[in-house]
Amino acid sequence: MKTINRLPGLPIERTLAILSGRWKAVILHVLLDGPQRTCDLEKRIVGVSQKVLIEQLRALEEHGVVSRQSSTVDRQGIEYLLTPLGESLRPILESLIEWGVHHASELDDLDRLLPCDAVVRDRIN
Repeated sequence: MKTINRLPGLPIERTLAILSGRWKAVILHVLLDGPQRTCDLEKRIVGVSQKVLIEQLRALEEHGVVSRQSSTVDRQGIEYLLTPLGESLRPILESLIEWGVHHASELDDLDRLLPCDAVVRDRIN
């Protein structure tokens, strides 16, 4: 059964289901920088395995927020990029980051927050 067929009917649950997963939000955050080859995503996201990365990318592609295209750098390679629907997640992802900081602040837990570069490395050019 396709992933899209298993999405909940309630809009908020649908959104959370699309974003849920250990790496999906991080992958989307990295793709906000622009198209990325699979190997570059693997290098930039600390701790993600190739298998899980590809599974998460396929799910995001099925949900219509990520697409694949031939690489502009390597004709045999594939790049992943946000679709217009995926790009529309930008303010949502930014709000989630802000809310996470707010939540930690309210619970006096700011010292446990990690900077983004703890998981996401600078773009590789």
